[in-house]
Amino acid sequence: MNISILDDYFDTLRTLPCFAKLAGHSVTVWNDHVQDTDTLAERLRDTEALVLIRERTKILKPLLERLPKLKLISQRSVYPHIDIETCTKQGVIVSSSQHPGTPSYGAAELTWGLVIAAMRQIPQQMAALKAGQWQIGVGSSLREKTLGIYGYGRIGQAVAGYGRAFDMNVLVWARPATLEQARADGYMPANSKREFFEQCDVISLHMRLVEATRHIVTAADLARMKPSALIVNTSRAGLIEPNALVNALRAGRPGMAAVDVFEEEPLRDTAHPLLNMPNVVCTPHLGYVSRDEYEIQFTDIFDQINAYAAGSPTNVVNPDVLQSQALRTHG
Repeated sequence: MNISILDDYFDTLRTLPCFAKLAGHSVTVWNDHVQDTDTLAERLRDTEALVLIRERTKILKPLLERLPKLKLISQRSVYPHIDIETCTKQGVIVSSSQHPGTPSYGAAELTWGLVIAAMRQIPQQMAALKAGQWQIGVGSSLREKTLGIYGYGRIGQAVAGYGRAFDMNVLVWARPATLEQARADGYMPANSKREFFEQCDVISLHMRLVEATRHIVTAADLARMKPSALIVNTSRAGLIEPNALVNALRAGRPGMAAVDVFEEEPLRDTAHPLLNMPNVVCTPHLGYVSRDEYEIQFTDIFDQINAYAAGSPTNVVNPDVLQSQALRTHG
């Protein structure tokens, strides 16, 4: 099959052991990021299987209608960037492993790195040291502080465990079912969302971005946080009400933020407010970007391609397409 891989910024996939799974296929890897429909249509005109790296490129109707040879999109995790309805109409299978029971430890570890970096002002202190200054402020330690986990899924559970290891008091706010799981794991559920935002010294967001969670963190929520508190977002920018975080930081509640996700990615605007605030630590969506995480993810993604090639597609999120493909094959 003709396989195209988009957005492999550092040409990493060829260096992974799992890349050998694509032996025998014709593989084209693109290292830049392009969203222009005309450019993508030209690049992918002969593509039969398309590999996506998470949500870096949107695959929508205007592009899909110009890719008559495309039969499979293989990726991992959620798929808000893919027009599933048009894929089904065009006869394109979307295979996407949801990796049940396996958190992204890379994302959990980065979250904890951001917590420590922000609380101890590590990036700011390093920049000052390089500029010839010796200590520019006093940070805060974590022991006996309250860590708030908003969303107790796989990653949230891992981060809660890190908090416990650092002798933090862990408070959880989530859906009723996951609150019960948190209680069973020995963590304290908050009595209310209001109390959660008022009491926590560090709040870390761990929810998928769906319609029910979009803008779930409001300006009012942020205004209830302590002036000394930190909010961390390694999930999705859309969980927070538009402009609410920047305005809250300017107002002094919370006092700090650490973010790995943005409304528009890749973020190229060096004038973006979050990049220019001394109380904010920013990283360019690095949560899942590690060699170990890539090996896990792309083992699944390449296995899905080989399953399709063998006539038994797996992890199909639009199963109606299977019947339409069968009809086209035997019709």
